[in-house]
Amino acid sequence: MTATTENPLLAGKGLPPFDQIRPEHVVPAMTELLAKATEALTHLEANPKPTWEGLIEPLETLTEPVFWAWGVVNHLMGVKNSPELRESQEAMQPEVVKFGMRVSQSKPLYEGYKAIRNSAEWSKLSEAQQRIIESSIREAELAGVGLEGETRDRFNEIQLELANLSTQFSNNLLDETKAFSLTLTQPDEIEGLPPTLLAQAAQAARANGAETATPEAGPWRITLDMPSYLPFMQHSRRRDLREKLYRAYITRASSGEHDNQPIIDRILTLRKEMSGILGFGSYAELSLASKMAPSVDAVENLLESLRGSSYAAAQQDLAALKDFARSQGAPEADDFQPWDSAFWSERMREEKYALNAEELRPYFPLEQVLEGLFGLAKRIFGIVITPADGEAPVWHPDVRYFRVSDEDGGAIAYFYLDPYSRPAEKRGGAWMDFAINRKRYVEEGASKVRLPVAYLVCNQSPPVDGKPSLMNFYEVETLFHEFGHGLQHMLTTVDYSGAAGINNVEWDAVELPSQFMENWCYDRTTLFSLAKHYETGEPLPEEFYQRLLAARNFMSGSAMLRQLHFSLLDIELHHRYVPGGAETPKDVRDRLARTTTVLPPLPEDAFLCSFGHIFGGGYAAGYYSYKWAEVLSADAFSAFEEAGLENEAAIAETGRRFRSTILSLGGSKHPMEVFKAFRGREPDTKPLLRHNGLAA
Repeated sequence: MTATTENPLLAGKGLPPFDQIRPEHVVPAMTELLAKATEALTHLEANPKPTWEGLIEPLETLTEPVFWAWGVVNHLMGVKNSPELRESQEAMQPEVVKFGMRVSQSKPLYEGYKAIRNSAEWSKLSEAQQRIIESSIREAELAGVGLEGETRDRFNEIQLELANLSTQFSNNLLDETKAFSLTLTQPDEIEGLPPTLLAQAAQAARANGAETATPEAGPWRITLDMPSYLPFMQHSRRRDLREKLYRAYITRASSGEHDNQPIIDRILTLRKEMSGILGFGSYAELSLASKMAPSVDAVENLLESLRGSSYAAAQQDLAALKDFARSQGAPEADDFQPWDSAFWSERMREEKYALNAEELRPYFPLEQVLEGLFGLAKRIFGIVITPADGEAPVWHPDVRYFRVSDEDGGAIAYFYLDPYSRPAEKRGGAWMDFAINRKRYVEEGASKVRLPVAYLVCNQSPPVDGKPSLMNFYEVETLFHEFGHGLQHMLTTVDYSGAAGINNVEWDAVELPSQFMENWCYDRTTLFSLAKHYETGEPLPEEFYQRLLAARNFMSGSAMLRQLHFSLLDIELHHRYVPGGAETPKDVRDRLARTTTVLPPLPEDAFLCSFGHIFGGGYAAGYYSYKWAEVLSADAFSAFEEAGLENEAAIAETGRRFRSTILSLGGSKHPMEVFKAFRGREPDTKPLLRHNGLAA
């Protein structure tokens, strides 16, 4: 038996054998892969040849098995978390981080990159190759390649500690989210709750040991997982229970053994110290050194211009909610609290637009939504998506596998879809990641292409009591969003993995395709292709569609202000906040809330302790990217509006152009050049404001 069959993580390439991988494989596999890669790196450093074939290709060959295996481990940490896997991941993370630093701080490699740039060969390289080398030079400099002695040692200590703190933050949040539950047993406790939530809550109660739980008689288990939490907050008529659940949600990971507050303090302190070592005035400046936005001022100017457009609208939204609650005789109208917002928003939406979010669910069964989504992809991008279940091992029985083909039938990519919430082992939210990057290579004298494979992960309502997964409209939009990310990874035509798909794309441009795809949820042709009743097959009634359109910008000022609150808070913490100074991170949040919220956070609100994007993910000093890219995506979608959404030929032509630029070019060109190649000009903020109902 070979080593590879004994330990599946030693494969180092290809589709991960998820049906074979166990937590006990992690330490021995990573130890062996790191040892081999380190030996190969030492040899390469001793014999660097300043050419693409002599430096870039061998470096990719020696690092890929390590990063492939570690990518699989981190993917499983997100979708199949367990104490055993955590222990293995935590044991090896320092070694993987050290290896990454060894590569990025290698002076022989750094000098080799610069030598290529200064050689006669430079002009012969493609723009993609040049961008990869330029990025490698910049990344080396930002990773401390120029540091020496004790300064370098300290920098590396910081990197190791930050990696561990990020993992700890995410684990604490996952543990705290799944630790709390509310078990309801009385009819008055479930007043107002929709049947879909009652069925789901009864199923959760059975999974927790209540064998006789039924949707009709209970008991019902409500959790802090979004498919449970949000519908409860929207529909429960028990204000006291909404308050209890809300307070549990906003205080997650803020006390006890899973307290993230000291982790936040430490992360911000270390990031500031690290930035100073590299010669930056703040971590925000360090972060922006590799992004599309030219400066912190540019980011804050955009955010402030949008805040100015949305704050008054959000104030009007809140006043309207209070007036509506008062008109319904609700005593809370004069004592309006955060746990009232979702409930009264939903009631007001129902009253104003005759639109009940739960009424829509039967029209959005997952299979039908996928059929409509794939039909749209064929209509505008000319691709065909078909099931390929059974062709790749999966990590859970609910995971699907799909093939993406051109219209001539030739496969160009694949993707996994993990759609349902599993709070016991899967982190919240939704995301796209890559399993395999596109790459052209030569084998036996023939040029071949390694096809890209993506992971699409959501946390939507699971099937309950024999019914399919019936999605709410937000879940539909989320699926479209992640599919947009997946399209950029899968439809790339770049032949170098370092710039294929989302690789080497500036972070604040990465959200363009994902947010672009969300717009299609409101397109008539698209919506009617995916909205059909799961029992009767009847299409969504026309009146429902008109109500959806009318309600699209309901509370849009509040929604935009919420995102701006997060973005400005992120920048403030990473640019002006002084660790150990007069203000705590919470003080900063409360100060900014005065101009970025219209319903102030409660004194005990510990939102930062669950702000995984910036403390457990890759959005530190980059959360603004959602708004930065939304300017691009709204303007990109307006090209389709200008072409005429009912004009199939024009839509197809515009879609193919979007595919050949935004989706195809990946990180081979600067995002502004890619955008201009599609749009013919630089982006404009007007379409974003118009789409949000904040401008004519």
